[in-house]
Amino acid sequence: MSAPAPPAPAPPAASGSAAAPAPPRDSAATRRGGLLVLVGMLLVAVNLRTAMTSLGALLDEVRTGLQLSGAMAGLVTTMPAIAFAVFGALTPWLVRRFSPARVLVVAMAALTVGQGLRVLVGGSVTFIATSALALAGIAVANILLPMLVKQYFPGRAGLVTGAYMMALTAGATVAAAAAVPVAHAFGSWRAGLGVWAGLAALAVLPWLPLALRRGAGRRTGGPAAAGRLLVRPARTRLGWAMAIYFGTQSLGGYAVMGWLAQLFRDAGYSPRDAGLLLAAVTALGVPIALVMPAVVHRLRTLRPLVLILSAALVVAYLGLALAPRGAAAAWVGLLAVGHGAFPLILAAIGLRTRTAEGTVALSAFAQSTGYAIAALGPLLVGILYEATAGWAVPIGFLIVALAVQTAAGLEIARPRFVEDDPRAVTNR
Repeated sequence: MSAPAPPAPAPPAASGSAAAPAPPRDSAATRRGGLLVLVGMLLVAVNLRTAMTSLGALLDEVRTGLQLSGAMAGLVTTMPAIAFAVFGALTPWLVRRFSPARVLVVAMAALTVGQGLRVLVGGSVTFIATSALALAGIAVANILLPMLVKQYFPGRAGLVTGAYMMALTAGATVAAAAAVPVAHAFGSWRAGLGVWAGLAALAVLPWLPLALRRGAGRRTGGPAAAGRLLVRPARTRLGWAMAIYFGTQSLGGYAVMGWLAQLFRDAGYSPRDAGLLLAAVTALGVPIALVMPAVVHRLRTLRPLVLILSAALVVAYLGLALAPRGAAAAWVGLLAVGHGAFPLILAAIGLRTRTAEGTVALSAFAQSTGYAIAALGPLLVGILYEATAGWAVPIGFLIVALAVQTAAGLEIARPRFVEDDPRAVTNR
C-alpha cells in the first residue's frame, strides 16, 4: 500500500542536530491534517444515503403528491444508480484537475442545494432534476472516499473504512426512521425529505480549510500523482468482476431501499412501522459495516464471506415472498447481513490495488459501471410490481441477480492487484 502523503520533505541537513526538530513538527502537522480529513470523511459518509432512504420511507406519499405512476416511481428510485454511474465516471478526471478537497466542497454543496430545492418544487420533472443534482454530489463523494483512505490511512485502512461505512449506515438508518415522523410533524412529505439538506451543509465545513490551503490538493493525490500513472481496470478480468459484484449488490440494495417499505405496507403494516422496518435493515447493518472492512483485510480469501452473505440474502428474499408479515424481523436481520456485501466490496477496492491512482481508477470503474447495472433494479422491480400486482416476480428477479453477484464475488475472492495486470497500467 502507498504511504500517506506527507508534506514535502526538507533538504538533508548538514548535521543530525540541525535536522532533529523537523520531524516532530511535520508529524504534528500531518496528524492534524489527517484528523481533519477523517472528520470530513465521516460527515460526508453520514450524508451518502439520506437522500435515498428518506425517499424510500416516504415513497407512497411522494407518489401521491406528485401523481407518479408505478413506472415513474421506479424511475425515481432508480435515479441514484443512474447518477452514480454517470457522475462517478467523471470523478477521476476531476481529481486530475482539482484537489480532492475542492471537489468534495462542490459535491457536498450540490447535495445541499439539490435536497433543498427538490422539496420546494411542484412538479415531477423538476423534482427529478433537483434530485439528480443532489445525487451528483453523492456520486463524486462515493468515489473519493476509498482514495482518501488509501492516501491518508494506508496502515489503518480496515479501521477507517469501517468507521466511514458505519457513519454511512447510521445516516441511512436515521433518515429512514425519521422521515415519516418528521413529515407527520410538519404535515408534509416535503419536510421529511428537505430536513437532510442541513446535514449536508455541515459536511462542507471541514473541507473548506483544506480546499483553501495552497498545495493541499497535490498532497492528497491530485494532478501531479495522477499524471504519472494511468490505470485502466476495464482492461482486466478483476476490474470487471469488481464492477459486476458492485453492480449486482447495489441493484439489490437499491431495490430494497426503494421498495421494502412498500412491500411491508402491502403486507398490512402501517406507514410508520414499514418505515421502521426499513430503518432496521440499515440499523442492524451499522455493526456489520464497522467490522466488515477489518475482517476483509485479515482474510486470505474472501470466498467464505461471499457465500455467507449470499446465503443470507437468498433466505431473506424467500421469506419476504412467502411470509412477509409472519417473520418480518428475521427477514430484516438477514437482509442486513446480506447487505454486508457493500462494505465488503468497498474494502476490497483498496485491497485489490497497490497505489492511490489505482484505487481511484478501480473505485470509479467499479462504482460507475456497477451503478449502471444497479439502475435496472428499482426500475424493473417497479415495473414488475405494477404488472403483476404482487411481490413474487420482483423477488424472483432479485434472486437471479444475486446468483450473478455470487459468481462475481468468487472471482474477486482470490488475492491479487489490478496494477499487476500489464494491460491495466500505462505511464503518462
